[in-house]
Amino acid sequence: MSKKVTIRDIARELDVSISTVSKALRNMKEIGPETTQKIQAFAKLMNYKPNSIAISLKNRKTKNIGVIIPEIVHHFFSTVVKGVEELAEERGYNVIVCLSDESFSKEVVNMELLANGSIDGFIVAVAKETMKVKDYHHFYEVIDQGMPLVMFDRVVENVLCDKVVVDDLMGAYYAVNHLLETGCRRIAILTTVDYINVGKMRTDGYLKALAENDIPVVEELILKIEDIDNCEEEIQKLFENQTFDAVFSVNELFAVLGMRNAIRQGRKIPEDISFIAFTDSILSKSVTPALSTVTQHAVQIGRIAAQMLINRLDDEISSDGFSTQIVKTSIIERETTKSTKISTFK
Repeated sequence: MSKKVTIRDIARELDVSISTVSKALRNMKEIGPETTQKIQAFAKLMNYKPNSIAISLKNRKTKNIGVIIPEIVHHFFSTVVKGVEELAEERGYNVIVCLSDESFSKEVVNMELLANGSIDGFIVAVAKETMKVKDYHHFYEVIDQGMPLVMFDRVVENVLCDKVVVDDLMGAYYAVNHLLETGCRRIAILTTVDYINVGKMRTDGYLKALAENDIPVVEELILKIEDIDNCEEEIQKLFENQTFDAVFSVNELFAVLGMRNAIRQGRKIPEDISFIAFTDSILSKSVTPALSTVTQHAVQIGRIAAQMLINRLDDEISSDGFSTQIVKTSIIERETTKSTKISTFK
């Protein structure tokens, strides 16, 4: 039996990206006519069959759920998986976890591998590169074949499926308001680039809090970081070039790097500068001083996502229409913020 040809095989043979192959096969105008013709001819030659990413498993369930996350070392994603596994075990399902490593091509390959007979449905947090290139063909193909899909945290608005999201905007809004209530007035934000939807929502929450408290926005205090693995120099420059009495961070890593710079400058935390960040892992509890956080209730998110998917698999909900469940955040006050503070900035 001949091996089924995938878009990954075509991309490798023609030395182009998976995204280029996908768009050429769909005649998208952003791909030049010569490239499109070349890819389509090669696909025909290799007997490529579109929409082969998923096989309907209606009559032969595997009782397996596929979970695709951007990274396993991130406390939030690993804790969501814990919630998925808890609920899945209660309902008699197994969980298979794959990593996209924030890569579009790895996300596509993972879905191809799992959808061809290994699992009954998907739970996915979309990779950063996928959000950047805006190519969602693999999600559409899964849905077209009738395979249930649930997105969590990083979701794509235009993909019609069930979703579980954190109330990122209001979580950020309350975190910044907490800093303002302690007397802070010049608040920096360490965030991600806007195409990552959770970073964009948290930045919007920061701006909303400032606006409602008549605090002017200082663009120089908004640091949008793209390369998370190599962000220390950018954060250091912010601390060297700007003055501020508080930092709101969209994740713990940025906050801890900021705290390191503040301590290096001889500033006391929280007397001279306060910090609060999203995510609440052991890092927040063990760093000195302990970091105030916005907790996202990741186990709850995982359980909700698994419940939504398994309800569809077990025909416990109608196939018509999809829902989005929003999980509220909570603030955990620790040593990097305090209840009363006199700001040096007015």
